[in-house]
Amino acid sequence: MTSWKITGRVLSRFVFGCLQFLRFGWLELVSCLFPACLFAGLAISKYVDLPIARYDALLLYCLGLTLLFWVVGLETWREVAVIFAFHLIGLGLELFKVQIGSWQYPGDAVTKFAGVPLFAGFMYAAVGSYLCQAWRRFDLRVSGYRPVLTTILAVLIYTNFFTHHWLPDLRIPIALGLLIALRRTWVFYTVGVRRHRMPLAVAFGLIGFFLWIAENFGTFLDAWNYPDQVNVWHLVHPAKFGAWALLVSMSFVLVASIKSLEGRLYHRGTPATVATPQATTITPADLGAAERATRSPAERATRSPAESAPGSPAESAAETTAERAAKSPAETATVAETSPQHDGANRSGQ
Repeated sequence: MTSWKITGRVLSRFVFGCLQFLRFGWLELVSCLFPACLFAGLAISKYVDLPIARYDALLLYCLGLTLLFWVVGLETWREVAVIFAFHLIGLGLELFKVQIGSWQYPGDAVTKFAGVPLFAGFMYAAVGSYLCQAWRRFDLRVSGYRPVLTTILAVLIYTNFFTHHWLPDLRIPIALGLLIALRRTWVFYTVGVRRHRMPLAVAFGLIGFFLWIAENFGTFLDAWNYPDQVNVWHLVHPAKFGAWALLVSMSFVLVASIKSLEGRLYHRGTPATVATPQATTITPADLGAAERATRSPAERATRSPAESAPGSPAESAAETTAERAAKSPAETATVAETSPQHDGANRSGQ
């Protein structure tokens, strides 16, 4: 009888895990809506004859996509501003890299300047769109974020993309510094009814890997070519994966800088989704509490007697900072409104 219960529990967890994986994939898919539309435009423009130059058509197409996303409410005006900031930063990098021969854009266009089509910046803007969409759809919260140090490292990453052609390449020391700066930084996200967490540095690596895959599709569709791909296409060198992972960290800083101002410059009264280490110091005890906070009802029902015993530390401990970081603003507000301290503060305020 006991073995049947164990088997049923394992099967239930397996089914739940599969459903969570599908939910996660769906959220990632809809978060990539702008990049997916961009690649659809690249594919169509490669195989369909157009009345205007391909890069000119792609520029109009991307501008139309951005306007459409804003009109239908998929992106706010703040997010559109962030996306255009990505466009400008990416365009500056493109102008430099094309001039020194790192890669090239085949074909002519009216909107091509110094060998770079103006639409090229939208490939970086697509990364910004993904980050903004994922932030909202996964209800992201970031704890232990060091804005000043991370921003400095992001600026160094961007600068090194230029200077490593004449000075020593510092991407490895900068990457190590980034790992140290982010060693206590966690990103919390929601999939279905469960709250999960991941080290922010791991998230950068995963996004960088998928950007490297996207770059292979982009070069296959002749959006641009590396010097060794001009005559025959082949995979982009795996070393580019590391470059993309570093670029993601720079991209994240732009989005996080806006999100850290929530509750002050906009959405007044709501908690910011990016918190500093002082507000979200995570201790080993907090890590265990955060794990308990993410359990499903079935898992909580089967927890050990030591955990469920009345008066035990797990039962009687106050809410930890890691648990608060894992909650959405709505959950935080609900807890605050129902707490005795909040009630007493309200009575004293009256």
